[in-house]
Amino acid sequence: MSHPQYRQSPAQAPTCYRHPDRQTYVQCTRCGRFICPECMRSAAVGHQCPDCVGQAARSAPRARAPFGGRLSDSKPVVTYTLIAVNVLAFLLQSTSGQVEREFVLWTPGVADGEWYRLVTAAFLHYGAMHLLFNMWALYVVGPPLEMWLGQLRYGALYALSALGGSVLVYLLSPVNAATAGASGAVFGLFGAMFVVARRLNLDIRGIAAIIILNLVFTFVYPLISSQGISWQGHVGGLVTGAAIAAVYAYAPAARRNLVQAGVTAAVLVLFVVLVVWRTEEIFTLFGVR
Repeated sequence: MSHPQYRQSPAQAPTCYRHPDRQTYVQCTRCGRFICPECMRSAAVGHQCPDCVGQAARSAPRARAPFGGRLSDSKPVVTYTLIAVNVLAFLLQSTSGQVEREFVLWTPGVADGEWYRLVTAAFLHYGAMHLLFNMWALYVVGPPLEMWLGQLRYGALYALSALGGSVLVYLLSPVNAATAGASGAVFGLFGAMFVVARRLNLDIRGIAAIIILNLVFTFVYPLISSQGISWQGHVGGLVTGAAIAAVYAYAPAARRNLVQAGVTAAVLVLFVVLVVWRTEEIFTLFGVR
């Protein structure tokens, strides 16, 4: 029986509610409106109209990531955005030497109050190969982590890993060294991948091999080449990423959001304290204070 609102006289053939010029005898199983073949959407029983399908999609519960948070998109939007920002920053860096001078991680600059260098340095690279390696690694490792953690937690993990690498560089690198690159964040994703995959009972041998090979490269390559690699940035990012991922993956479900948010904030505060302490140490070392 048709919906009373859409019942038509026997003498008049029914038409599609979206295409009045098309006759049809098929009705939407939800609202009863007549729909032509172009407007039919297959349903569990019969066919539905586009409006009813859209309304059902909007009211359906959103998919959730395994460790809390919602999956707002099937595509790794955060990963692709990070890659785009890194590429854009490299293009700006290539066209203006001022960008590199003003935004790489340079200890005297940070000590002088330019704390933004701890963040901006993670988006700059020394050469196309440096950029390509980091972006390839981000493209491979980022999407599964974004799916498992959800966009918000994944973004926080990336940011803290990048910052953790920068903080360790600031603490342990030679005072006048300049450092840049997303390697700290990428190593953080490596560490997180190992922890999360283990939590999900997945095969971790592949990611373990990648971590070991990259650590060996980090410490051996400077010995056979004139080019340096910031082991501080790599190790700082790796440790931070693994630690944050462990909290996100193993937090008790009943207090998951509270624990995850609390630890994230606590790590950020710890980084601030370490930067302040290192700054005071530098001033003391050079007799400024």
